[in-house]
Amino acid sequence: MKNLFLSAAIILGSLTSFASTSPISNSIIKTISIQDEYTEVKLEEVPAAITDALKKAYPDAVLSKAYKNAKSEYKLDVAVGDKVGNLFANADGTWIKK
Repeated sequence: MKNLFLSAAIILGSLTSFASTSPISNSIIKTISIQDEYTEVKLEEVPAAITDALKKAYPDAVLSKAYKNAKSEYKLDVAVGDKVGNLFANADGTWIKK
């Protein structure tokens, strides 16, 4: 009889662990990427105001590629020594922070 009660208690105890529910966490991650469409332009087509501003701000910089978007904003691929980066400027040579 003792064994019967003991086995019933073990069975009921094991069933309660299965009956417990763990909290369900639903997380939705939305990634929004806003990117202006830049098209590559020849280095000769970059306005003189931008090249002058580049020479003034970064005398050792080498302009490797240039891109232009519909707003006449320019994206410049620039190398200074062993560092490579992007600069953004308006057509009048004003730097844009992006």
